[in-house]
Amino acid sequence: MLMQVYKPGQGKYTRLCSGFTVAIVVAMGCWQLYKRLEAGDVNLWIAYMVPVGVFVAAAILVFWLVNKVSLADFLIASEGELKKVNWSSRKEITVSTLIVIIVVVTMAVLLGATDMFFQLVFGRLLG
Repeated sequence: MLMQVYKPGQGKYTRLCSGFTVAIVVAMGCWQLYKRLEAGDVNLWIAYMVPVGVFVAAAILVFWLVNKVSLADFLIASEGELKKVNWSSRKEITVSTLIVIIVVVTMAVLLGATDMFFQLVFGRLLG
């Protein structure tokens, strides 16, 4: 019962992506642990096996967590809600991005001009 998949097929992609993301983070941490153990005066066998053991323990923990009833139901519901989202078209995203770029450049020019104006005014007043 401990290693049984709760509601198989439901929320499959959300669970897989969550599990792989955590696995990547844990793997990066295990790699750092390995580098630190290898740099110290530690037996090479320990330098290899401790990070592997940590990774295996974390993998078992993640598998258990993504199949825990409350978390699995949350991930299933999240995937269901994402399927209801009305995603923007490529054209809408392109136009929106262009508008944002134009507004940012315009604001940068206006703020730069304002800054130069105040430098000139205060330079004359103080200098």
